[in-house]
Amino acid sequence: MHIVCVCGMGLGSSLILKMTVDKALSQLGSTGHNIEHWDAGTVDSKQADLIVTSQDFESRFAGRKNVVFVKNVVNTEEVKETLKAYLEANGLL
Repeated sequence: MHIVCVCGMGLGSSLILKMTVDKALSQLGSTGHNIEHWDAGTVDSKQADLIVTSQDFESRFAGRKNVVFVKNVVNTEEVKETLKAYLEANGLL
């Protein structure tokens, strides 16, 4: 699965979120994903199976079904539970 972590500039928080997502998926035993980090503007011009971003971007991605939001990009447990719920709901875990 192609997972993209998104923040405003595609640098700081999206890179941290990418590392958190990688760790969370590893703890879930879900491997083999292509995980990248992008800025919010890049997302519309590229393809991603899942977008992971902070709740700050809820209005930006409203209505998209392949987006999950987290409150704290460094909280592995929160990210793990969010990803687990998404993956289970979509038959991917």
